[in-house]
Amino acid sequence: MFEIQPMDPERYREQTRRSTLIIVALLAVSCIGMATLSIALFGTPGGNNFRWNLGGVLAGLLLAIAIVRFYCWQQPWMASAVYGFRLKRNLMKVTNIMHQVEAGVAANDPTAMRVLRFYHLGVTQMYQLDGNTSALSDMVRQVDEHRERMLAQGLTPEQERLDPAWLSAVSERWRGGKD
Repeated sequence: MFEIQPMDPERYREQTRRSTLIIVALLAVSCIGMATLSIALFGTPGGNNFRWNLGGVLAGLLLAIAIVRFYCWQQPWMASAVYGFRLKRNLMKVTNIMHQVEAGVAANDPTAMRVLRFYHLGVTQMYQLDGNTSALSDMVRQVDEHRERMLAQGLTPEQERLDPAWLSAVSERWRGGKD
């Protein structure tokens, strides 16, 4: 279950820039280091060492990915980047079944309405975190209309959590737009 967390956009951008620079440096060092190592171990002096260089760069890339995933991912300096990644990933899950969500909302299905509200809240936060105010202003009317529709049906508009079971239920029930 994913839950939207309050975050300061300025702090988020500052932390994600810092973590990005650290990861880029890690990637550069690992790729250059592994390429140098592979040429030193397997290359021939004065010969064509392109394949060893390329193999070292690819090994460095895999090493950097493993270090980021298994070590850096849990570090406090990566928390904002990990949160942004998880938020975008969960928003994409909703986007992938948006036709079913919209069909459910049109039929006043409470689960579909909750999923769409989570989506609106998540996209709103992502736009705020990224500093994308123009895209945010484009969707204000749609978000407000859906919120009012939820209130009229007695549903709480506070949907900061996304339950994977909701996605499955909406996808199954509204596949092909059927009721």
